[in-house]
Amino acid sequence: MDDLRPTDPARISGHRLLGRLGAGGMGVVYLGRTDAGALAAIKVILPEHAGDEEFRTRFRREAEAARRVDSPWAVSVTGADTEGERPWLATEFVPGPTLSDVVARRGPLPVRSVTVLGRLLARALAAVHTAGLVHRDVKPGNVLLTAGGPRLIDFGIARAADATALTATGLVVGTPGFLPPEQASGNTAGPAGDVFSLGCLLAYAATGRPPFGGGAVDAVLYRTVHDAPDLEGVDDPGLRALLERCLAKEPGERPAAAGLDPLLAEDAPAGATVDWLPEDVVRIIADRADALLALPDIEATVTEEPAPPQPAPDRRRFLLLAAGGAVALGAGAFAA
Repeated sequence: MDDLRPTDPARISGHRLLGRLGAGGMGVVYLGRTDAGALAAIKVILPEHAGDEEFRTRFRREAEAARRVDSPWAVSVTGADTEGERPWLATEFVPGPTLSDVVARRGPLPVRSVTVLGRLLARALAAVHTAGLVHRDVKPGNVLLTAGGPRLIDFGIARAADATALTATGLVVGTPGFLPPEQASGNTAGPAGDVFSLGCLLAYAATGRPPFGGGAVDAVLYRTVHDAPDLEGVDDPGLRALLERCLAKEPGERPAAAGLDPLLAEDAPAGATVDWLPEDVVRIIADRADALLALPDIEATVTEEPAPPQPAPDRRRFLLLAAGGAVALGAGAFAA
């Protein structure tokens, strides 16, 4: 988290701002605290874009979309003002690293972790689709990992399944390498497109690389449309079969998000266990939480007499406490 700049506001509505979580071409995401003490991630549109009616319409749609999704594995909105001079959107906050951060630091995840990840994200997408929406940017950077499970974030380009996209004809919206073939071709993607993207994300988590490679954007899009996915290193037969179904070129050949649940054996973390993740990933999550929760300018509570020192909680207990919140929205939506 970065310090606030002199030009940043000190408060937004009922939130006192504590620092910057990220920034993009369209706006800034701040860490804020309500008067009641709850932490929130607050996305604020830059003044030069607030007067752009098309952008404001997109931002209004993002807020409406996020409010309609009801899942413990997807971001929840705590407040918004889409009509003011400085439109903003606030969500509950939990200090988790992204899946892309974790894989970049430690490499592929074990099969059980990938399976749990797939089952819970499939449930998140099922809630998105039940709300009549398509996420359209399911990727490792839009998934935060916590001890209590993953969280799907960033509905910046989500839209109603039957709505007309607010983009120029032929413009590819989303992230190359995690797009379905229909979206990579510049066409509209429906709920089946999110399932394809989930397959790409799980393949990345299992192998450490996108299934259609990297390099020039045109080359990645071409391979997405025409080539078979690279699943080398996915040795578990059940996981490999699931990925192949999700990565079918034809949307009608892919399972629905709700249909993935019975195909995945591992279930959500329960009780006091965080053993769905390897120990080194738990440490990464703890380090991220330590850094983000070292908040500035929070006054200590004054008591009549000093309280006896308390032993520091171990990392797993700390993570279970931290996981009780929801998720910070990233700044990636502004880049879209």
